[in-house]
Amino acid sequence: MECGIQMLFQNPGNLSDAEVYAAELKLAKLAEPSGFDSIWCVEHHFTDYTMCPDVTQFLSYLAGCTSRIKLGTGAVILPWHDPLRVAEEIALLDYYSDGRTILGMGRGLARIEYEGFRLDMNQSRTKFNEAAQMIIAALETGFAEYDGEVVKQPRVEIRPRPPRSFAGRLFSVAMSPDSIDAGAELGTQIMLFMQRPIEQMAAEVNRYRALFRARHGREPCPVLCNDFIICDDSAARAEEMARKYIAAYFLSAAKHYEMAGTHFTGTKGYASYADAAKMLQEMGLEAVADAFVDLQIWGTPQQIFDKLEARRKILGDFQLNGCFSFAGLPYDYAERSMKLYGARCIPELHDWKSSAAA
Repeated sequence: MECGIQMLFQNPGNLSDAEVYAAELKLAKLAEPSGFDSIWCVEHHFTDYTMCPDVTQFLSYLAGCTSRIKLGTGAVILPWHDPLRVAEEIALLDYYSDGRTILGMGRGLARIEYEGFRLDMNQSRTKFNEAAQMIIAALETGFAEYDGEVVKQPRVEIRPRPPRSFAGRLFSVAMSPDSIDAGAELGTQIMLFMQRPIEQMAAEVNRYRALFRARHGREPCPVLCNDFIICDDSAARAEEMARKYIAAYFLSAAKHYEMAGTHFTGTKGYASYADAAKMLQEMGLEAVADAFVDLQIWGTPQQIFDKLEARRKILGDFQLNGCFSFAGLPYDYAERSMKLYGARCIPELHDWKSSAAA
């Protein structure tokens, strides 16, 4: 199993933005010596929910600080960008990193971000699909061109030319049924944030696998699960920290995305989020936050192995990204958790055989 780390740059308000960045960059630089295979970062704007507005710039900095670890965009939100610029920036990052770049793409969900960029959420699915197709082709051929409903790009050459193929290095976020469809059509691996019962998520993953096989005639690579991870030698302390800080993260996400809002109804491409909003309104955010905590990976190293093995029996093979710093979790504790996970969990997870082989 490959093990990555997902950076968030959250600031719940107890530190200045400068202090958050100094602490987060320190953690990021620990990822390679701690044994992680990849480091990723999410893109967000305009609030303290997460504060990395330019993922490729962050990863370019890390490319100069590291020599081995893979560098993943988790993700670039395509509707907020000119797809030609994305292709150029990713090609350039692949030069800086000597082939360690992973391109993860997403569609975006927060109304505040679409409104801040003066963009229509109703066009998000079309723009994502068209931009992703153009970017993938440009990185493979060295030329960008597209004549779609939203994306109109006359043929231009990418210079410096993409130095190598991105086959096997393409991911897309898939948190809704139509994103599952898009990932299978594009031929990307899919990224999931674990926020529903595993049986429900396994059904969607299996649908993706079937669509992928039908479209491409081969098996897809393992899906990538993003989890909030707390690793501690004390089971009681791990649960205490999880109940407090993972729940606080969920509530911050619910606020940023307006998860219980009514605006998803009638917005093209967001029907599944409208249904989820109704469920949140009925259950209440606090109850859903508690359920979210139970879906994440926290505990002693042995408890972490047990939870991951139980997931694998239902979901099949997967890769794993861990978020270790979030919602004001003290940085000294996040660092200890990350180092313990690196020392005690990653070596054994690297030795896990695929479920098919087992």
